[in-house]
Amino acid sequence: MNKPNIAILGATGVVGGEILKILEERNFPYNEIKFLASARSAGKKIEFKGETHTIIEATPEAFEGINIVLASAGASTSKALVDEIVKKGAVLVDNSSAFRMEKDVPLVIAGVNDEDLKWHKGIVANPNCSTSQLMLPLKPLHEYGKIKRLIVSTYQAVSGAGKEAIDDLYDSTKASLNKEIYKYKKFTTKPIAFNLIPQIDVFCENGYTKEEMKVVHETKKILHLSDDTPISCTAVRVPVFVSHSEAVSVEFEKEITPEKAREILSTAYGVIVIDNPEKSEYPTPIEAAGKDPVYVGRIRKDLAFENGLALWVVADNLRIGAALNTVRIAEKLVEMDLLCHSERP
Repeated sequence: MNKPNIAILGATGVVGGEILKILEERNFPYNEIKFLASARSAGKKIEFKGETHTIIEATPEAFEGINIVLASAGASTSKALVDEIVKKGAVLVDNSSAFRMEKDVPLVIAGVNDEDLKWHKGIVANPNCSTSQLMLPLKPLHEYGKIKRLIVSTYQAVSGAGKEAIDDLYDSTKASLNKEIYKYKKFTTKPIAFNLIPQIDVFCENGYTKEEMKVVHETKKILHLSDDTPISCTAVRVPVFVSHSEAVSVEFEKEITPEKAREILSTAYGVIVIDNPEKSEYPTPIEAAGKDPVYVGRIRKDLAFENGLALWVVADNLRIGAALNTVRIAEKLVEMDLLCHSERP
């Protein structure tokens, strides 16, 4: 099937808007397209490829005749609609956390573990945004040296929390500069303007947040690491609109010199190396915003581990961390002729 019928679930959201942009940029081939959202948004108009379309309410009937559903409407919506979507023969490519750790659902980053698409049963999960950008440079390094231990600190833009968070950073920054009182909307536990918040999502019993544990569990699933591989993550929300950054320390079973790492990463899928510290050349969030690659810099030997590397990884969280990977997965499903599936039990 070269031109599937597709539906965009959550078309009016931040990620949904990015999906539409990327579908147009990449000239994704389709026969029919539907734009779906909640009853609240039904009837509204949306622009795509120079034409005006009407938003349809995401009811079970709306998925009739659809082959691929690109979903970014949240976990509760995906869970509520998944049975009808799969029953009608469509493949759900889901951006939420609803199905990521289910054993019969592949968790896929296009270009990293495409082979896992072969065993899908109607659902393919898109990883957490922080995990997605981390895997593109780690996969080729892991293939060369085998990951033994991983420590990650993330510096995550507010767009990862949605449109309200973007508005909150803008409004609170403006209010602070104008010396006005601003009642922040509490998408975080503290004001975000001119601040760093070491909490994303709720805390688990082990003292880590759910966001941090997503990185731990998803990394193991995507790279097929053993359950006892030590991985630790600290996730921090920062006053940046777009692009997540990550400080990565990784220990390998065999040595990978910084020179060898640069060589490996310079030809890696979806990765661009910017690493010339003497000239202050390294990636930053502003440079990554609106672009598709994962940028890697500050490549050096990690002094804490015998076979360790330290990296700085930056990417647009709305694109590689969500929308771009969603579209790439859809492209792979078409390319690998994997739109047919058996229903989930």
